[in-house]
Amino acid sequence: MSRVPLYTRIREILESARSRVARSVNTTQVVANWLIGREIVEEEQKGKRRAGYGDKLLQRLTQKLSRDFGPGYSLPHLKNLRGFYVAYPQLLGAGKSHAVRSLLPTAENGYAPRSLLQRPITESPSRKLHTPDSETEISNALRSISEEWEPGQLNPNLSWTHYRTLMRVDRPAARAFYEIEAVKESWSARELERQIASLLFERLAKSRDKAGVMRLATKGHEIASPADVFKDPVVIEFLGLPESHRLAESDLEQAVLDQLQSFLLELGKGFAFVARQQRLTLEGDHFYIDLVFYHVVLKCYVILDLKVGKLTHGDLGQLQLYVNYYDREKRTAGDNPTLGLTLCTDKNDAVVKYTLGADQEKTIFASRYKLHLPSEAELKAEVRRELKQITSMPKSG
Repeated sequence: MSRVPLYTRIREILESARSRVARSVNTTQVVANWLIGREIVEEEQKGKRRAGYGDKLLQRLTQKLSRDFGPGYSLPHLKNLRGFYVAYPQLLGAGKSHAVRSLLPTAENGYAPRSLLQRPITESPSRKLHTPDSETEISNALRSISEEWEPGQLNPNLSWTHYRTLMRVDRPAARAFYEIEAVKESWSARELERQIASLLFERLAKSRDKAGVMRLATKGHEIASPADVFKDPVVIEFLGLPESHRLAESDLEQAVLDQLQSFLLELGKGFAFVARQQRLTLEGDHFYIDLVFYHVVLKCYVILDLKVGKLTHGDLGQLQLYVNYYDREKRTAGDNPTLGLTLCTDKNDAVVKYTLGADQEKTIFASRYKLHLPSEAELKAEVRRELKQITSMPKSG
């Protein structure tokens, strides 16, 4: 076996070290911001009987911190730090203080990252400046922080930008969900912000009962059945397409392929792209499947059909054809039954129900798509509309 070249080995060492240093510095910044917020809150509570004490306190702090540590300690920033502590009172939790001690600038250890304090610490001749025992000590500290992690506690994979975004989520259950998903799916701060803006939690929660919503808040988005995979609506504002009756299905498909990575993120975890415009020939008749995916968690093919108008029973019949074909011709011994999804601008849930029947409702789904980020009011109106349609349907049997 050939030995890995020297340069490659050295490069891997440096890249690993750089990643660890960046993560430890990010964690240090988060902890320092939380501690500053705690000090502000506790000081404000001591002087709460004095009118306007909090505002005057923050103004004085802004002036002094800006003088000693440079720009970056504006009044809005200090208010953010105060809000951070209020939103995450158990960030360090029980038993976490020892784990983060070596990462924090303290009077005892004299250690302070330059990126945090923006100036070096002076060292007296009789006292050696303490730094953590290189990579091992930092790794152990970070590892101990993440053990038995729960939302609301410090996680080294979440930066200050992540936490600052999470603070804007008012509902505790939704914030916990986004926190879990950001860690599990390694979301960047930008992706986290986009998922919050697209109301991912609300879209997943609207089809679940109270116990299901609680699982979202404590476990994140878990996939146990096909119904757990698909959202309604699907938000594809990143395609940059206008809401127009002139939009063609080919334009929609091309835009999806141009933004395939973003589209896969919106579909959710587990999707792998297989094919586009796959031709089926049945006794001389040709049919073309828009998009084919494979779901690695459910271990099945997923047929996706794109429509630019309101869904019809004919559209569902076409998707049934594709799903049945894949089940008979493409599915192997290790695959579960094929799933189908139609994305449309509008649908009649009663038409979907009676076209598919009880059995195929478990494998074929229809979701609306939105070419813009929905507001919470729009989502609530959609939920009310669906509930009205469901309750107005005659009961079978």
